[in-house]
Amino acid sequence: MSKRNLYLKTIPVDEAVEKYTKAVRELIGVKREEIPVTESLGRVTARAVYARFCSPLFNAAAMDGVAVVSDNTLGATEKTPKILQPDRDYRVVDTGDPISEPYDAVIMAEDLMEDREGNISIIAPAAPWQHIRSVGEDIVAGEMILPGNHRIRPMDISVMLAAGILEVEVITRPQVAIFPTGTEILEPEEVDSEKAAREGGIVESNSRMFENMVTEEGGIPHRFPHIPDDYQQIKTKISEAVDRYDMVIINAGSSAGTEDYTVHVLRELGEVLVHGVAIKPGKPVILAVVRGKPVIGLPGYPVSAYIGFENFVSPVLAMLTGRGEVRRDCCEAVITRRIVSSLKHKEYLRVKVGKVGDKIVASPLARGAGAAMSLVRADGFCVIEQESEGVEAGEKVLVELNKNLEEVEHTVVSIGSHDVIMDVISDMMIGRYGNMYLSSSHVGSMAGLMALKRGEAHIAPTHLLDEATGEYNVAAIRKLFREPMVLIKGVSRMQGIMVRKGNPLGIGGIADLTGVRFVNRQRGAGTRVLLDYLLKKEDIPVEEIKGYSREATTHMAVAAAVSGGSADAGMGVYSAAKAMNLDFIEVGPEEYDFAVPVKYLELPHVQAFIETLKSEEFHRKLDEMGGYRYPHAGEIVEISSR
Repeated sequence: MSKRNLYLKTIPVDEAVEKYTKAVRELIGVKREEIPVTESLGRVTARAVYARFCSPLFNAAAMDGVAVVSDNTLGATEKTPKILQPDRDYRVVDTGDPISEPYDAVIMAEDLMEDREGNISIIAPAAPWQHIRSVGEDIVAGEMILPGNHRIRPMDISVMLAAGILEVEVITRPQVAIFPTGTEILEPEEVDSEKAAREGGIVESNSRMFENMVTEEGGIPHRFPHIPDDYQQIKTKISEAVDRYDMVIINAGSSAGTEDYTVHVLRELGEVLVHGVAIKPGKPVILAVVRGKPVIGLPGYPVSAYIGFENFVSPVLAMLTGRGEVRRDCCEAVITRRIVSSLKHKEYLRVKVGKVGDKIVASPLARGAGAAMSLVRADGFCVIEQESEGVEAGEKVLVELNKNLEEVEHTVVSIGSHDVIMDVISDMMIGRYGNMYLSSSHVGSMAGLMALKRGEAHIAPTHLLDEATGEYNVAAIRKLFREPMVLIKGVSRMQGIMVRKGNPLGIGGIADLTGVRFVNRQRGAGTRVLLDYLLKKEDIPVEEIKGYSREATTHMAVAAAVSGGSADAGMGVYSAAKAMNLDFIEVGPEEYDFAVPVKYLELPHVQAFIETLKSEEFHRKLDEMGGYRYPHAGEIVEISSR
């Protein structure tokens, strides 16, 4: 056969990639398998991963020192120190030791003075729960710790094991067959320079490059000896490989030469979607599908082969593996809040990153040494050098990214109130759109609205009650903002009091919170605003709520404190109580919505967020979690100016 492959036309690269990946996506389902967590490094999660256990599993000492009953330390001062006796008044503990009743605080060893009899003196009272890591402080059973389509890193393995996960479902690595072709091809070990020069032999090296690129991008390569320019041999080898492997790469034989048979073979075996792309070098690319499998022919010149792989093989591998491209980028970002740092250390501050308007913003995550989840959630690190006292809010910093800049530009930056649905939406956006992301920081409704006002976020989840009207969110937005604003309607969720199973203290409502150990939300949180409103209605001073000043930043953390026994009750949403198997005393429904400046409403990633809110899949997940209604989810409400 000596027919030439004449290019009738070439098509743009983006068009070729879109056309081919769409065809492959419709034909091929991603394969999944379950493997041990300890063997999962570099693999990609097939679905979201949820914690089985809390971490810590018990209330634990955060410092070396002594465990005490905080009430017994009241009144201690430098002038009137308190003397504590061993066994009766305190118990010696090391970092990580369990703390059980009656003890509810730890005093650091360096703050103690001990006499010969073992008595210790203290010169300041201990606050309840100081230097104690509460059950679920880092990881809460039932919370999402990894989203789907997430490449597993060393810190992810640690967190999964800490959360009681031993097996994880991952996307199966695609098996890729690689065939060099050409009668003139020589294997490297066969090379004789004089013979090669005399007979025109070419050292075959492209396939070894492909092997490593496939491995680097999450596939398993199978490189075969080269096939001579023989139509029937090429057809037989490709046909056999298609039946056995997930993808086939053919190198050389894709151009317009009389012995370039690849395109004819692929037309006989299947369908050639693209032959010839407007790219230089690398025009003679073949994109085909044979019996439902992607088969790609790449040019023989090394640079063309590399460019062809990067542009056409990589997108298919990214789809089959769920990994996406792995790049290391740095960027200049505006830090969203003041960070004070020690002069003694070089600090790697974990941050969430997104582009808001014309600037990239970095929102700091938890800084504690025990906060392993901040590593998992981080988009990168802001390095604060030694001898620096920190950075001020609004200051520009350099961020070393764990994601590429394209992802940053397609990220919805959310700062505000917490709800577990934010994790669900984040996971769904990745699954539905592939290149749309949600970065969510939980600081409370009011703090979120202030961040939105400063231009540090696209959206602010909020559930602020206006006592005068009984309306949620609109009044606060109207009061704070002068620019055009809208409210994206979210969910109606049930707020209530979480108590241990069986409600052992018989708590029936707000009036019964006096005299019990309570865990509160942080100042500015909508749940705390609601609590204050209800206490005011019942004429209950906040001083009568034991633990009013004990703050948790999420509903799940409140539920974990109640489940772990360090609190008798806490305010939160039904879904958190259900996740931790707690009883729930309903207080009433509230509106959890999203404040958005009009100027951000048409951004593609914000539109993806809205469409996810409206989706039936999201509504099914809400039904599974319980405690939510969604009659207006995704609707846009314009906020009139003051």
